[in-house]
Amino acid sequence: MTAAIALTIAGSDSGGGAGIQADLKTFSALGAYGCSVITALTAQNTQGVTGIMDVPPEFVSQQIAAVFDDLAVDAVKIGMLSRPETIEAVAAGLRKYAPKHIVLDPVMVAKSGDALLQPDAVESLKTQLLPMATLITPNLPEAVVLLGGDPGGRIDMDAAARDLHAMGPGAVLLKGGHLGGGESTDVLFDGVDMVRLTAKRIQTRNTHGTGCTLSSAIAALLAQGLSLGDAVARAKTYVSAAIAHADELGVGQGQGPVHHFHDFWTQLETGRGP
Repeated sequence: MTAAIALTIAGSDSGGGAGIQADLKTFSALGAYGCSVITALTAQNTQGVTGIMDVPPEFVSQQIAAVFDDLAVDAVKIGMLSRPETIEAVAAGLRKYAPKHIVLDPVMVAKSGDALLQPDAVESLKTQLLPMATLITPNLPEAVVLLGGDPGGRIDMDAAARDLHAMGPGAVLLKGGHLGGGESTDVLFDGVDMVRLTAKRIQTRNTHGTGCTLSSAIAALLAQGLSLGDAVARAKTYVSAAIAHADELGVGQGQGPVHHFHDFWTQLETGRGP
């Protein structure tokens, strides 16, 4: 059997809850072999981001070439790309190697509120990467920025999903977590069908890395041959469970991470694991 391979192109979170670290944990938890291209280093923990060091674009390109020249990548997840030059390097690499699936999470702000995408990089993201994506996974504030609206404004989810799809991606998963209420509803639009995915809202402050985890879960499942609809539905179920078990970790003094290996650690505790 040959392993399905998923590549994450994203920033590193030194606290381990989001970014590259969350993506690789998610890939492993869902049965895909994970590899990585690091676009930035962050000094980060559950309380905030204290520093960002961008990786030179030419070295981002070198990492992409090293991975694709050797590994048969089945799906790519894209996360933090803070600068236009980095976006250009990633876009050029993906045009060259043309992976079958690209899941783009337009990461703009960390859970702590710290900015992760420079304002002048938004246009590059829209013009260079959105049209290449199989799926984009913005939350509501990110969708507003991509659509050129007031960052503090409210939007109609169906209309926003249609407008985002018109910008070129194959499909849009618009995440409704910021709406509040007893349920969390996301909207998936592929240009034809508008599908709602609803889960019970879990009351916890430990949601660090949720967006990274969802997009990387979708990529891992696409890499293994699931349809887009099935991959999104199963990924949402996985993330909901990871949030539900997040308090068991007790990591950090701020917004802690979700529990990527909740199922495996439970097996070990009950004696069902190796």
